[in-house]
Amino acid sequence: MSLGRAIATVGSFTLLSRIVGFVRDIVLSAVLGSGGIADAFFVALKLPNFFRRLFAEGAFSAAFVPLFARELQGGGREAALTFARQAHAGLVLVLVPFAIVLIAAMPWVLSLLAPGLRADPGTFDLAVEFSRIAFPYLIFISLASLYGGVLNGIERFAEVAVTPVLLNVALIGAVLGLTPFLPNGGYAASIGVTIGGLLQWAWLLASCARDGVGMKLVRPRWTERVARLIKLATPVAIGGGVQTISVMLDVVWASLMPIGTISALYYADRLAQLPLGVVGIAIGTALLPLLARQLRAGENTAAMANQNRAIEFGLLFSLPAALALWQLAEPMIRVLFERGQFQPDDTLRTASALAALAVGLPAFVVVKALTPGFFAREDTRTPLYAAIAAISFNIALNALFLFFSSLHQVGIALASSLAGWLNAMVLGGILMHRSHLEPDSRLLSRAARMVVATIGMGAVLWLALILARPMMAHSDLGGFLGLAAVCVVGVLAYGLLGAALRIVNISELRFVMRRQPGVRPAAPDEQP
Repeated sequence: MSLGRAIATVGSFTLLSRIVGFVRDIVLSAVLGSGGIADAFFVALKLPNFFRRLFAEGAFSAAFVPLFARELQGGGREAALTFARQAHAGLVLVLVPFAIVLIAAMPWVLSLLAPGLRADPGTFDLAVEFSRIAFPYLIFISLASLYGGVLNGIERFAEVAVTPVLLNVALIGAVLGLTPFLPNGGYAASIGVTIGGLLQWAWLLASCARDGVGMKLVRPRWTERVARLIKLATPVAIGGGVQTISVMLDVVWASLMPIGTISALYYADRLAQLPLGVVGIAIGTALLPLLARQLRAGENTAAMANQNRAIEFGLLFSLPAALALWQLAEPMIRVLFERGQFQPDDTLRTASALAALAVGLPAFVVVKALTPGFFAREDTRTPLYAAIAAISFNIALNALFLFFSSLHQVGIALASSLAGWLNAMVLGGILMHRSHLEPDSRLLSRAARMVVATIGMGAVLWLALILARPMMAHSDLGGFLGLAAVCVVGVLAYGLLGAALRIVNISELRFVMRRQPGVRPAAPDEQP
C-alpha cells in the first residue's frame, strides 16, 4: 500500500471517529457541564491515558512495529507472529498487577495528580471513584494497541483506525442510558470508558484472528527478540514517563486554578485533536511501518522521499486548520457545547484555551511525521532527549505563566504549543544533521505557497465571520448552519487558492495513491 493510500485510509476512519467524538463531547458537556463533576471525570479519564503512553502508543508500539516488520520480512509471518505472541504475554504479565496496585492506591495517586481537588473533598472523592471505575481501560487499550501494531505491520490499517469509534459509541450509550439510574453522569461516563476499552480489545482481537495473525496467550519467555524489544522500548518509556509528568503537571496547574479549568482544557484539546488525529496520527501510523520496510531493504532514497511527502501532507492540512481553529474558537465552542450545564462563561474559558492550542497544531503534526524517521532506524533514544528538552521548556513556561501572569488555562495551552514547536525543530534539525532528512525543493516551495494560501483563507474567514456572527450567537440549528457555512467558505477558499498556487493537483494525488515500488505487496491470504 502506498503512503498516500495508507494515510487516506487511516485519516478517513480517524475522521469518522472524531465526528462521533464530537457527538460524545456534546453529550458530555450537556450532562456534565464544566464544574466539579466534569473536572472529577476528566481527571479520571486522563489517568489511564497517562500510562497508555508507556504501555500502548508510546514505548511499546514505537519499539514493536519496526521489530515486527523486521521479523515479517526476514523470517516470514510465522516468525513475526511468534514474536508478537511473546510480546503479548509479557505485556499481560506487567499490565494486570500494575492496574491492581494503582486502583488500590488511587487516593494517593490523585493526591499527586490533582492536589488542588483536595480543597473540595466532594470533587476529590468523586475523582477517586471515577478513576477506579475507568482504570481497567488501560489494560484493554494497551493490549489493543499491540494487536493494532500487528495489523498495521500487515497493512490492515482500516481495522485499527476504526477502533476509536467504539470508545465514543460506548461513552455516548453509557451516558445517555445509565445516567438516570446513577447518582450523576460521571459514574455513567466512567463505566462507558471501561466498556469502550473492552470493545476495542475484542474488536482487534477478532480482527487479528480473521486476518490469520491470532493473538493467543502463551507462556512468557525471555528470548533475544523480547530483550531487544525491551531495550528499544525503555528509552521511549522513559520519554513517555517524562511526557506523562509534563501532562500530569498540566493537571496539577489546572487543579490549582478555579473549578472548571480542567474541563475547559479538556474540551479545547478535543477540538484541537480533530486535525491532529485525522492528519498527524494518520501520518505516524502509516509512515512507521513503511519506513521500517524501506530502510530494511536499503531503499534510503525512497524513505527520505516518503518522509518529505509526509511532512508536506501534514502541513497541507495543519496550517489552514490551525488558523481556522484560532479564528473560529469562540463561535465553535458556543455552537457545539453551550447548552445544558455548559454556560457562556465556560465558552469563553474554553475558547481562549483552544486558540492557544491552535498555535502549536502544525508543530504537533510535523512531530508525528518526524519521529518515525528515528523509530524506523531503531533509534528510540534521540526522540527521548528531544522530548525531555521540550517538556522541560513546557514546565518552565507553565511555572512562568502560573506565578507571573493571569493567563490561567491560556498559559497552560500556550506552553504546550510552544514546547511542540521546540520539539519539532529539535527533531528536524537532528534528522538533517545526520543526513536522514533533506527537505527537497518541492517541500520547500509548496510549504511557502501553503502559507500564502492559508493567509488568504484567513482573510476570507474574517469576512465570513462578520456576516455570519449573528447566526452563531446561539447553540441552536441556526448556529450550526452558520458555523457550517463559514467552515465551507473557508474550505472552498483554501481549495481555490491551493489550486491557483498549484499546491497539489489531481494527477499527483492519483500517483501517491497507487502502490509504490519497494513496498511489500500483500500476500494472497492478506487480501481483503
